[in-house]
Amino acid sequence: MTYRELAPPTGLLPVVACLWEHDAPPGHEQRIIPDGCVDLVRLDGELVVVGADTGPVVAVPAATPASRTSGIRLRPGAAGAVLGLPASEVRDQRVPLADVWPDVGPALAAALSTAHPAGRLDLLARTVLHRRAERDGLVAAAARQLGTPGSRIAVVADDLGVSERHLHRRTVAAVGYGPKMLGRVARLRRLIGLSAGPPSSLADRAARAGYASQAHMSDEVRRLTGRTPVRFLEDAALTAA
Repeated sequence: MTYRELAPPTGLLPVVACLWEHDAPPGHEQRIIPDGCVDLVRLDGELVVVGADTGPVVAVPAATPASRTSGIRLRPGAAGAVLGLPASEVRDQRVPLADVWPDVGPALAAALSTAHPAGRLDLLARTVLHRRAERDGLVAAAARQLGTPGSRIAVVADDLGVSERHLHRRTVAAVGYGPKMLGRVARLRRLIGLSAGPPSSLADRAARAGYASQAHMSDEVRRLTGRTPVRFLEDAALTAA
């Protein structure tokens, strides 16, 4: 199995975290965990919008020769503007892009079906660039602050000069879910990052990642990944988000 991430073109840096390709052998189980992002993906010949997940998704490719999946990952806070609808409408869903972009989705899907694998990412990138979308700056700032250990939603909202209700509404529209879930995802990503450093106890990692306790960490990791922290961290690796 091979997974590759590529930097987006300069013009897409504000809204796109990365372009990616994935070659998986047939029948190989892939566990997808929440990362606060929405992806546009060519999956099994179909172009779909993969909404922000609130729990683990286990995908198993069909028992056919290995094929390449191509995708473009939108930064947290950019999905609502790029899609042209509240990101919450695709949360925890895989929706045909033609249903979201009826004006360009069918033509793009047709072009991708005949394009050389190396050209698919370029087609996806140029289509997103033509949307001329801008990431929600308030939500982007909130996501950065929520990524700090010990952050509190009330404090983040106050620092940004908005009410908690306003921040929640903007985050749901731009990301797909609210600040509380975004904070959980941020803690999980910090935990994954710590697994690449010097060996340490789970209790130490929990504290450094921003969990209230090791039990708190275990509960959230199970909820978001479907695995225990020990089992999950054996193979976990950060992806662009």
